Amino acid sequence: MQRLSHSGLPNSHQALLKNQHLLSGRLALLGVASEHLLTKLPSSGLAMTEHAGVFQALERDGTWQASFGYDDPAVAQGSYDSIVVFLPKARAELEMRLALARSLATNKAQLILIGEKKEGIAGAVKQLKAVAPQAFKADSARHCQVWCAESIEPAAGFRVQDWLTWRAVECASVSVDIAGLPGIFSQDSLDDGTRLLLETLEEQPVEADSLLDFACGSGVIGAWIQAWQAAREAPVASVDGVDVQSQAVICARETYQRNQAVGTLYASDGLAGLDGLWSGIISNPPFHTGVRTDTSMTEQFLQDVKRHLKPGGELRLVANSFLPYEPLIKRYIGNVERLQENSRFTVYRAFRNK
Repeated sequence: MQRLSHSGLPNSHQALLKNQHLLSGRLALLGVASEHLLTKLPSSGLAMTEHAGVFQALERDGTWQASFGYDDPAVAQGSYDSIVVFLPKARAELEMRLALARSLATNKAQLILIGEKKEGIAGAVKQLKAVAPQAFKADSARHCQVWCAESIEPAAGFRVQDWLTWRAVECASVSVDIAGLPGIFSQDSLDDGTRLLLETLEEQPVEADSLLDFACGSGVIGAWIQAWQAAREAPVASVDGVDVQSQAVICARETYQRNQAVGTLYASDGLAGLDGLWSGIISNPPFHTGVRTDTSMTEQFLQDVKRHLKPGGELRLVANSFLPYEPLIKRYIGNVERLQENSRFTVYRAFRNK
C-alpha cells in the first residue's frame, strides 16, 4: 500500500487524475491502492488490486469490475484501450504486471505507467521500454512520473501459473517445497525470522489441534509444521492461513497442494473478516508499507487475536527485536515470554487467560 496524501489518495493516483486527458476508451487500472480513485474518474472499467481490503471496498463501489490479483477470472484479455499500471514495490513484480497489461490490451491500446520517484520509477522505465520502446514521459506530478506508451503490442495468454517458482526449504532436517511469485515476501529463500520461529516450534511445539498462520505468505509455516509432525509420526494439526496479498494466497494454495498440507487459506485484511477459534495462532507479521516501517497491521492483529484464540490457546510470534510488540502482546493477550532471540529477531509466546 502506498502512503496516502491529505486528499486520501496516494500520490500516484493523484498523478493519474491530473493526467486524465491521456485516457480513452475502455479503461483498466492495475494496482489500485484506494477505492476513492474510482469516484473521481469519469468512466468505468476494470480495477485490479492485490490487497484484500481494497478489493472488498472496490466490490462495494459496484460501478467498476473489481478484480483481486492476477488470477481473478473477471480479468478479460484483449478488452481494454487504456491500461494504467501503478508501480509495484517489487521490481520483479512490474515485469509480471506489464505482461498482464499487454494481455488486456486491444490493438493500438495505450499503456500508462505511474510511480513515485522514491519508489524507483526511474529504474522501472527501463522495464517499460523493454516491452514498449516508444514510451515517453508525459508528466511529472505529485512526486511521481507518468509514462505513456501508445499502440503497445498486445500479448495474449497471460497465466499467473507461468510465473510460479519453486524452492526447497529445510529446517530441523525437514524439507518442504515452497511456491513463489514476484512481489511475495522472501520469494527466493527462507527469511531469518521465519527460520528462528520454526526452530522454536521444533524445540517447543505449540500444543494445538488447530492452528492459524496469520500473514501466512507462501504457506511455509503451515506446510513445515505438518511435515515435521508427520516425520515424527505425531498427530498432524490442521493449519489454516490468512494473508492480505493475492500472490501470497495463490502461493500458499500451491504450497499446500504440493506438500499435501491440510488447512483452509483465506484472503483477508486482518482477522476482522474471519470467524472461528483456534488452539494456537502463529505469525511472522509484516512491518512495511512500501518502503516505510508500519506496524499498524500487527497492532490491529494483536487487538483482535484474543477473540480467535481458545481459552488457554497460545500465540507464537516472531518479529524484529526493535519493534514494540512485547508490551502490546502483554496488554492484549496476557503474560508474554521471550522464547528465543538473536541480534535481529525475537520469538514471543503468550497464552490466552482461561
